[in-house]
Amino acid sequence: MSVDTPRRIVLLRHAKAEWSQDSDHERPLTERGRMDAPMAGRKLVDSGIVFDLALCSTAARTRETWKLAVHEMPERPRTVYEERLYEASLGELIALVNETPDEVRNLLVIAHNPGVHALADALSGAAEGDALARMTRGGFPTAAFAVVEFSGTWKGVEHGIGKLTEYWTPND
Repeated sequence: MSVDTPRRIVLLRHAKAEWSQDSDHERPLTERGRMDAPMAGRKLVDSGIVFDLALCSTAARTRETWKLAVHEMPERPRTVYEERLYEASLGELIALVNETPDEVRNLLVIAHNPGVHALADALSGAAEGDALARMTRGGFPTAAFAVVEFSGTWKGVEHGIGKLTEYWTPND
């Protein structure tokens, strides 16, 4: 693929999780989270995007979100469970995206806030319609996702490179 190849990164925040006195990493989804995750999967299918790769945090709530969302998809993309996504900063998230192989056209990242929101905001130099205003106003609730399109290589992903083309929340 050339450097002008249009690419998409979709940032999905995990669905609603239980609060726990135990390990944050092992928090399961709530009943609402178990309903919202498949709904997010259906909306991703409706978007028409076919994912080449999914990067999923190793936390229980992200793995469970992905398991429920991907079940709605006609085809499961190659999935990599990535420990570095858990509690990743904006800089760490950009570095992970920069490692994506160039044969990947559409990347899905299932991770956590505040990183997911920060990355969607940082990459969105432009937006379609009111997507950016809605994302800014509403934050990035659980099970929400943002679609950012850009041209170029994954190594070239940086602040302002893309266009926010879609922002969806379970309350839409």
